[in-house]
Amino acid sequence: MNASLGLLAPLAPRRRLYSEKGSAPQPPDYLSEGELEIFNKIKAELDPVRLEVQDISGGCGSMYALDIESFKFKGLPIVKQHKLVNQVLANEIKKWHGVQLKTRAP
Repeated sequence: MNASLGLLAPLAPRRRLYSEKGSAPQPPDYLSEGELEIFNKIKAELDPVRLEVQDISGGCGSMYALDIESFKFKGLPIVKQHKLVNQVLANEIKKWHGVQLKTRAP
C-alpha cells in the first residue's frame, strides 16, 4: 500500500464458483480441508447452482462466509433459507465462532 498516495492494497480474490448450466458446482482446488468439507456437505444436501465457501477466520476454521444459490430456497423467505442451511451444517456450526450467510433462489 502506498500511504502517501492514499492507495489501498487490492482485496484478496473471492472464492466464488458458478456451475455450468445443468451441473452442480465443483470445488476449486484452492479450498482448505475445512472449506472443502463444508462445500461438499452443502453441495450434497442443497444441490446448489452456485456456491462460495471461504474461511474468514484467518485459516483456523472458526468463522466462514457462505454464499449459496439453490432451487431448494425457491419460495422460502430468507429466514427459512438460513434455517435450512443451519440444519444442514448443525454439527459444524456448533464449533464455529460465527458465520456470514447469503442465500437466494435462482
